[in-house]
Amino acid sequence: MSQAPELPEAAPDAKVVAGQVADAPKANWVDLYAPAPARPYLRLSRADRPIGTWLLLIPCLWAIALAGGAGGFRAWDLWLALSCGVGAFLMRGAGCTWNDITDRDIDAQVARTRSRPLPSGQVTVRGALVWMAVQALIAACILFSYNWLAVGLGVASLALVAIYPFAKRFTWWPQVFLGLAFNWGALLAWAAHAGEVPPAAVALYLGGIAWTLYYDTIYAHQDIEDDALIGVKSTARLFGAQTRAWLWGFFALTLVLFALAVVLAHAGAGRPLAFVVALAGVWAMGLHMGWQMRQLDLDDPASCRTTFWSNRDAGLIPVPFLAVAAWLG
Repeated sequence: MSQAPELPEAAPDAKVVAGQVADAPKANWVDLYAPAPARPYLRLSRADRPIGTWLLLIPCLWAIALAGGAGGFRAWDLWLALSCGVGAFLMRGAGCTWNDITDRDIDAQVARTRSRPLPSGQVTVRGALVWMAVQALIAACILFSYNWLAVGLGVASLALVAIYPFAKRFTWWPQVFLGLAFNWGALLAWAAHAGEVPPAAVALYLGGIAWTLYYDTIYAHQDIEDDALIGVKSTARLFGAQTRAWLWGFFALTLVLFALAVVLAHAGAGRPLAFVVALAGVWAMGLHMGWQMRQLDLDDPASCRTTFWSNRDAGLIPVPFLAVAAWLG
């Protein structure tokens, strides 16, 4: 299994970079190579921590690969995969900027987040709003290269992005809202590829939501003590000592729904080898998640962080299997 990038606290002898966010990996490209005036804005977009971009992109890749199994790949899908990558980077950045604008007072009270650009004073609220708009407008240019169903889905996703930062104020399940937003690409990319959203795409979307509940509950355990002090809600706080049992449940639900998506996508196609290869991708993802559960220590923030980061690898594992299955068709 691949290992997550080195944590800041794991390299005390590393060079300290002015303005660096506390939980960003050391020697990330923003701190090393980005022009100094741009660094606070790139940090605001979490460009120094690409894991969120991956987690937003991966459901899109699942959808493109699995939808290709139903109708085959076209040259258009190369643009679709590339544009989804750029769009994920931009919309993750815009979403994180919006999240930090709404959470700036909360972030100032949490040890892990008080070094972020807004609470630390590196960026003004006005500057953050302008930066958010710039990212969203560039992403809109990409979106309008898709068909109208995909465009409509993309516009609809903005409501989920807008609501998510407030969810932890009114529900113990903010991870559900994150899952709804972060996995929307499964619907959008399938629609952009095929011009429709079949039951297989819906099952894939629901599987992605279960996966988000899994990895973001792990992530939330980093801040469980600070969240309790300031009254921020999360599934980590809700589950408490029962978290590990809930994680196994989300783990199982992810695999069942993902497998259902494969079954629905391949139903009636008469391609048994392709079907087996696609299901093998789900099984391989499950192996990785099982490894995560065995090494996870929920009482250790560093362990939670590295396990959360390793979900990039877990999510990418099925992609080549699904792609090969599509080519076999």
